[in-house]
Amino acid sequence: MNFDKFLAFGGTPLRLHARVADHLGLAIVHGDLKPGESLPPEVQLCEMLGVSRTAMREAIRGLVAKGLIDSKPKIGTRVREPMHWNHLDPDVLRWRVEVTDTETYLKKMYQLRYATEPTAAALAAVNADDDDHAQMSRDFQGLIDAGADNKAWVSADLNFHKSIYMATHNEFFWPIGQLFSFGLKQMFDIAAQGSHRPRAIIEHGDLLRAILDRKPDLARAAALTLLGNSAIDIDTIRQRSDLTPKG
Repeated sequence: MNFDKFLAFGGTPLRLHARVADHLGLAIVHGDLKPGESLPPEVQLCEMLGVSRTAMREAIRGLVAKGLIDSKPKIGTRVREPMHWNHLDPDVLRWRVEVTDTETYLKKMYQLRYATEPTAAALAAVNADDDDHAQMSRDFQGLIDAGADNKAWVSADLNFHKSIYMATHNEFFWPIGQLFSFGLKQMFDIAAQGSHRPRAIIEHGDLLRAILDRKPDLARAAALTLLGNSAIDIDTIRQRSDLTPKG
């Protein structure tokens, strides 16, 4: 086991137990702590990280709740297989994004988007209420108002897609919309570097109108068009910019 590189606290300030969980979680997701492997004893972990047993126990409880580890008396604390992890948990998703190379990240995110977004759009066209319509319209206006501001564009784009998932009024779609608030940020950051924004506004507008007009088939088709062109745009940007994958 080697996760020394995860032991230096830094970055965004967090409560101590959250910082401990962050470091251990990254070590697990990165593979420095492998499935079936036991974590060092509590006292040793506390010494390694320079934290109290209270902070360590709180962190361990959090990782158990996320499904990354299993902790039992007389057996100890062991890393669980990835199939048991709560991949919809925002922290688990963030750790995944941090340790996954860009190519794999984009492939998996597009697989998820193709599997869910067209259906979410069709459901929103059927189930959205007036408040949902108003929220999606505000988010779409945010895209228009962003102009050349990449940060504002990405924020509005994330909000727009999230509002569609919320508008399904299906609570099983909501977590996907919420995780996209973080999970898609890297993808949208890459896309924001392109020159396709005028066309993207038209495509988002087509999707919005289909939902507002309560036309699920058109909404599904509009979502597929948007996704298809988005994938092409990102491939073009990455080839032109020679973006270096993480790893």
